[in-house]
Amino acid sequence: MTASVPHGGFSAPKGIPEYVGPEFVRVRDTLVREADRAGYAHIELPVFEDTALYARGVGESTDVVSKEMYSFDDRGGRSVTLRPEGTAGVVRSVIEHGLDKGGLPVKLRYSGPFFRYERPQAGRFRQLQQVGVEAIGVDDPALDAEVLAVADAGFRALGLRGYRLEITSLGDATTRPQYRAELTRFLEKLDLDEATRERARINPLRVLDDKRPEVRAQLEGAPLMIDHLSDAAAAHHAAVKRHLDDLGVAYVENPWMVRGLDYYTKTTFEFVHDGLGSQSGIGGGGRYDGLMAELGGQDLSGVGFGLGVDRALLACRAEEAGLDAAPRVEVFGVPLGEAAKDHLVGIVGALRRAGIRADLSYGGRGLKGAMKAADRSGARYALVLGERDLEAGEIQLKDLADGSQSAVPLADAAAAVDRALHSDQGVSPA
Repeated sequence: MTASVPHGGFSAPKGIPEYVGPEFVRVRDTLVREADRAGYAHIELPVFEDTALYARGVGESTDVVSKEMYSFDDRGGRSVTLRPEGTAGVVRSVIEHGLDKGGLPVKLRYSGPFFRYERPQAGRFRQLQQVGVEAIGVDDPALDAEVLAVADAGFRALGLRGYRLEITSLGDATTRPQYRAELTRFLEKLDLDEATRERARINPLRVLDDKRPEVRAQLEGAPLMIDHLSDAAAAHHAAVKRHLDDLGVAYVENPWMVRGLDYYTKTTFEFVHDGLGSQSGIGGGGRYDGLMAELGGQDLSGVGFGLGVDRALLACRAEEAGLDAAPRVEVFGVPLGEAAKDHLVGIVGALRRAGIRADLSYGGRGLKGAMKAADRSGARYALVLGERDLEAGEIQLKDLADGSQSAVPLADAAAAVDRALHSDQGVSPA
């Protein structure tokens, strides 16, 4: 949402989207609901953490840590960072509160804003909204497949169809040292700038993620992790694909995939929507075998995802899918005069207590202005009450879809609305 700002006024910080209306909530809640159905419990995380948590957990060679974090010293001189991603914070919380001491896996889901200092453009924001899940404590290919299936179900529940799931394996502790040495030897022969060579020194896989054409051209023929998997890692990857087939989740293999966070091992994936241009990723994640031990906990494996709510919303708009949200209210009260307002305030309250979404015209509007407000609200019915209605002990129930209107007893107004709404739905009121 964009708006003009008067001279001397305030506007939202650059690169921060704002949402008004039901679309954003519909997308977010749909993605969350699929995680709930798979037994993931809600966790509410801090919006900022100790900076060292992300430096150790995410990886100092990543763009997230080296270029994109909002880090600052608080008034106590401690370096803190607005959270750029969710996994490190979840793992920290699991360790701190001993959640790994009970039944495993620990299955958690979260949603909210995350922060990265990036150049704002369509689909790339400095405050991004995500829904994520983490399943910690069990290394099972079937659990990897479940996580992928939950994300896929969320996108499908939104009505999205124009996306694809790309998967690969980034190997295990047996695979990676040998592959790293071979990739390093390959990279040493390339004409790379000093900054890229430094990234290669810290984590050579990061170079495979370089989007610059001059680097991409040199990477042709580079060794790929998928061709150097250990027997165990290869078996794990094959099992994940088998379970995805069992779950009916379509996928394609992308051996060039390198996620932007260093903690990923084995299963790695991304959901890509080609209708979004260069910012085509709408979600991704993978397995992380060493992260919990790196952060001071048990040596337990985990797997999870982060789904971009902002980009999923853009994808829905591109496909014209998933945005037919319910109207803001079902009933709108139109009082004509103060005495009528006194009655309608009570009626609207009774409707809300009965679970019916209802609103009221405030500010002493006339009939024409109040009926315009009723139309804008999306309500199916209006309750119109004037002086003559009060004298007759009646209220007008107006169908805003076809314009028909009938008088009902004032004392029976709430029940009459309930009957009308249930009649529209083809069911009898309780």
